[in-house]
Amino acid sequence: MANKVVHTRELIQEVNLELVNTDADTNRVIAVSDINRPGLPLAGFLKYHAVERVQIIGKTEMEFLLSLPEDLRKKRLMGLCASEQTPCLVVSRGQQIPECLFEIVSLQKLPLLRSELATTKLAGRITRFLDQNLAPETLVHGVLVDVYGIGILIQGASGIGKSETALELVKRGHRLVADDAVEISQIEDNILVGTTPPLLKYLLEIRGLGVLNVMTLFGAGAVRTHKKIEMLIKLEAWKDEVAYDRLGLDEEKVRILGTDLTCVTIPVRPGRNLAVIIEVAAMNQRLKRMGYNAARELSEKLLKTLGDDAEMKG
Repeated sequence: MANKVVHTRELIQEVNLELVNTDADTNRVIAVSDINRPGLPLAGFLKYHAVERVQIIGKTEMEFLLSLPEDLRKKRLMGLCASEQTPCLVVSRGQQIPECLFEIVSLQKLPLLRSELATTKLAGRITRFLDQNLAPETLVHGVLVDVYGIGILIQGASGIGKSETALELVKRGHRLVADDAVEISQIEDNILVGTTPPLLKYLLEIRGLGVLNVMTLFGAGAVRTHKKIEMLIKLEAWKDEVAYDRLGLDEEKVRILGTDLTCVTIPVRPGRNLAVIIEVAAMNQRLKRMGYNAARELSEKLLKTLGDDAEMKG
């Protein structure tokens, strides 16, 4: 999986920033979503200066900069702007650009951007854009559905019935996110969001019928463009020799992009209504999220009953 990057020109367009020095190199690469307010570099401490981050100059930094003698101001700005790894400088609150700052960024071809937004709002908007576009991604085979608000990724061997199950769930009022291929992004620690490749948007393939457009058939309420993934359900052909979990005490986990997902294996055989089983799995997951675990409660009751019986016999 290749590391993702965005370019300064994309940041300018998406966050609606003004490019002050129009001859700057807007092809500079942004590879990290963290931003930096360069208070210490402007004070002369450059040892741990994060040159690879977007640099935001707020009112505090600007007032400090203007308070410096002109020679020292130029020296500090040269240190701030020296690295070719620095993607851009962004000035908030529509502040006036000091002439020496304009001269130095022009010399270095470093993009100098400006926004009318307050510093905190500007930093939040830039961070959200970078988080979305630099998030680690992977592509998996499966079907993603939204069932009772729970994003469920359904996986299994080809022909096991994933798409047919998704179709039944859509008919029962749930929503399709992606069929066949699911793009998964880790937008935050332990948060995975799934979407569909643009070419397959709203499409569902059913053997014997072909490709169906779910939004056209069932309406806009039957589809979603993206959904947080909270659960993985694996469908596999029923094997008589396998002892399947009947209590649900031991939760299996599967790791995707460093995030652990609850995984449930459902054996498939004629007569089992997979859509209903998945609905119940989603409702049970919601209860667990609220702190109620039926299997654990049953286990505790059994242990208590066995303990009481042992005391009575003793």
